[in-house]
Amino acid sequence: MKSDQKGKLRSVEDMLVEMKDTSELMVDLAYSALLFNSKEIAEELSHLEEFFDKLHIDFELAVLNIDDALINPQTKLGLIRIGVASENIADAAAFIADIVLRGIEPHPVLKLVFEKAEETITLCCLGEGSPLIDKTIGEAALDDNIGMRIIAVRRGRKWYYNPPDSFKLKEKDTLIARGFLQGREALSKLAREGVCEPQ
Repeated sequence: MKSDQKGKLRSVEDMLVEMKDTSELMVDLAYSALLFNSKEIAEELSHLEEFFDKLHIDFELAVLNIDDALINPQTKLGLIRIGVASENIADAAAFIADIVLRGIEPHPVLKLVFEKAEETITLCCLGEGSPLIDKTIGEAALDDNIGMRIIAVRRGRKWYYNPPDSFKLKEKDTLIARGFLQGREALSKLAREGVCEPQ
């Protein structure tokens, strides 16, 4: 019984980490959709919201199913509130995406805000001859080399969110990356910008 309860606790921990990572990714994608006026990214975010809603329900049920001796009711309440806060973040990201889907043009001041911010989100396509082609994200080490982290990759019509270090990059991949402003130009040069169309 104890090992079963500990397994449930580990499951709750894993779901909490996944909720945190997913809500952060959704915020990044929402700003990407707004900044690049991309309905495609906004639509993908709608799918992510559906996934997040199910994850949140599963998380709350898992918390409630843990024995009170392992997690007391006050701690359970705290965990559930963290889950609700994560869902609020995810909902806010979906709301931003909805602005794009409705065709509402963002105010020009928004781009100025992104230009003034220390961090930026950028979108680029791997063109022919890019040194990133056929390298894994770990081998490319963009985090260490230019301060940019790949948060999503589109290959053809499929999106990969938070791709692992083992993910191998291919020609015509579209990358969404987040990092320091100085890294944006460096990434563009490495990508040797191509024209990416969904296959």
